[in-house]
Order: sequence, then structure tokens, then C-alpha cells
Amino acid sequence: MLEPPRELDVAANAVIGAAIEVHRHLGPGFLESVYEEALSVELGLRGIRFERQKPLSVYYKGQAVGDSRVDLWVDNRLIVELKALDRILPIHHAQLISYLKAGALPLGLIINFNEKLLKNGIRRIVMSADSRFLVAS
Repeated sequence: MLEPPRELDVAANAVIGAAIEVHRHLGPGFLESVYEEALSVELGLRGIRFERQKPLSVYYKGQAVGDSRVDLWVDNRLIVELKALDRILPIHHAQLISYLKAGALPLGLIINFNEKLLKNGIRRIVMSADSRFLVAS
């Protein structure tokens, strides 16, 4: 099974803990931007370094072809995409996989706050050194 380095997994678990705290207070039903703001507050309170709406350059054959933005770039090693949807779709997995490739990072999280139990809305995507991916809850 693919697994990220332990210290990266610890960082991901810290983000998940912060997201659970936000969900405990706000519950489902708000816009994604509200959860992004609240999670930013919670991460700050916990001393977790992050950037919001971080630009991510996209390259094709060595040429910059555009930019995208990731919701949260945590500790310069973890991408977190936030959602407030009925359900996570395959396109959301594809989006995060593309971000992981562009950022050359091994682990990303999708967190969908529109769930009664937040744990049902969390997906981990792990990329191996040979660019294989594993999507896990």
C-alpha cells in the first residue's frame, strides 16, 4: 500500500483534526468560502503553517502554460482542497491528482464539509514515486 512519509501523515492528521473542529461548530450547509475562512482560523490557532489560494504553475514540456490555485497549501508539503457539495465526484479526485503532479507533492486531502459526519467527506490521495495514486477515505 502507498503511504506518505510519517511526518507528512502527521501533518495531514493535524489538518483533519482542525477540520473536524470547524465542522463540529459550523456543521454542513455553508458555502466553501466560509469553511475555508473558518479552517484558516483554526489552523492559525493550532500553529499550523499554511497559505490560502496559493498559485500553482502548470508546465507542459518545460513551458509554463497557466496557473491554478489550491485552497490550502499546508507546511509547504500538503495540498488541501475544500468542498461543500452533495458528494465528491471523480473530477474532484482528478483535480487534486493534477495539483499533486504540478506541485510534485506526495499527499493531498479533499475535505467535503457538506456531510453529516465529516469523516465521510474526507479523501486522502497518495502519489508514489512512480506516479501511481491511491485514493483512500
